[in-house]
Amino acid sequence: MTAQFGYPEDREERSAAQVRALEALLIEKGVIGSGTVDKVLGYFESEMTPLNGKKIVARAWTDPDFARRLAEDTPAAVAELDLPEGMAGAEGEHLAAVLNEPGVHNLVICTLCSCFPWPVLGLPPYWYKDPVFRARAAREPRAVLTELGVPLDPDTEVRVWDASGHARWFVVPQRPAGTEGMSEERLADLVTTESMIGVALAEAPA
Repeated sequence: MTAQFGYPEDREERSAAQVRALEALLIEKGVIGSGTVDKVLGYFESEMTPLNGKKIVARAWTDPDFARRLAEDTPAAVAELDLPEGMAGAEGEHLAAVLNEPGVHNLVICTLCSCFPWPVLGLPPYWYKDPVFRARAAREPRAVLTELGVPLDPDTEVRVWDASGHARWFVVPQRPAGTEGMSEERLADLVTTESMIGVALAEAPA
């Protein structure tokens, strides 16, 4: 994914150095403790992960009524499932699901910064925050999707959803053909973070 947007090779190292400097300053000023950042990151790495989104999508694939409720009132539908506490907490406010269907493909971006439904998708991928991706996906989404291996029929409508503090979107990809009879657990394994952003398709096992 990163190669698509030509990152400088040392960009992650430079960003990490800036983060460490900011963290050290906040600790020095007494704003946070020495273990605050690691504690928060550990929570999102262990509890608020893409596994939650995979379970949500798998249920939507197997239960049309749940899929309908998910589209109409995402937080209420998500609350029906046995997921970790805090799904509606930090970074989970105003969750909103959009469903791919024949003739419609959804793509989620954040043109402002990197708003992301962490409880459903985990920590945002590095490329999601890239200004080139954000600008191009907003301006020419079909071209970007083609470059990323998601060629769409010319008559397929591409809907771009701009995430923000008021709506943290995620995509329910279309269920792959040939998966009839598969359990929710097996179906969940077919779902990826990228497909829940809209930059990939869910695919049946070979």
